[in-house]
Amino acid sequence: MNTMSDLPTNTAHAAADPLVLYGQTFASRLMLGTSRYPSPQVLEDAVRRARPAMLTASLRRQGASNADAGNAFWKLLQTLGVPVLPNTAGCHGIQEVITTAQMAREVFGTPWLKLELIGDDYTLQPDTLKLVEAAEWLIKDGFQVLPYCTEDLVLCQRLVDVGCQAVMPWAAPIGTGRGPVNPYAMQLLRERLGVPMIVDAGLGRPSHACQVMEWGYDGVLLNTAVALAQDPVGMAGAFADAVQAGRSAYRCGAMSEQQAAQPSTPVLGTPFWHHE
Repeated sequence: MNTMSDLPTNTAHAAADPLVLYGQTFASRLMLGTSRYPSPQVLEDAVRRARPAMLTASLRRQGASNADAGNAFWKLLQTLGVPVLPNTAGCHGIQEVITTAQMAREVFGTPWLKLELIGDDYTLQPDTLKLVEAAEWLIKDGFQVLPYCTEDLVLCQRLVDVGCQAVMPWAAPIGTGRGPVNPYAMQLLRERLGVPMIVDAGLGRPSHACQVMEWGYDGVLLNTAVALAQDPVGMAGAFADAVQAGRSAYRCGAMSEQQAAQPSTPVLGTPFWHHE
């Protein structure tokens, strides 16, 4: 697998404002999932168009009964030259998470991990009661953990307290594409926590990504919004552009909202006409 330092720079602007996670620098603030694409070729083209910081992949996605397809998938990831972020998708218990994480570290040769610990199969909401314990154990075992969590402020603070140097709150349940369903909580979370935060799950449109980036979030992770678009390759590019635009807007500082209309055309020097 390629190392994190092998990642190409997207643009000069991105390189001047890199994303930093666990001391590692990334040129892009977009991460992509690798499932549900129409074909491996579409996945490859989408990745090359978006040039993301990392690609998420689940060790459980390819079963032993489909070894040839699994090998082809791993070879494709290597060909793309983008660092892989293994995840523990589908895990429902702490021991299951630990076992999957250790296997992923051996297979991919990386301590990076997206921690998923599902508590509800309908919404795929993270198990908020067990997530902190799982994260703490993995961090002590040497993993660089990016936990998928809700926008709950207390939960995210506890994850930081046990050593997570970044958190990944959802905007909405996985795969819904609804965008931020709780803007107040997400903006409050961004204001209160000083660690990098990646919005993971629930974004459906580039405008959603731009919005959370304007709020000050440090990046977004997407899968369904790109993979199930009518044109996944074009949509990957649209999201990449939206993420960069939102980040630029955040850094520039948006104007304050006003209650009443404010004239934008200067009146200095305008002729005054006197009517008899």
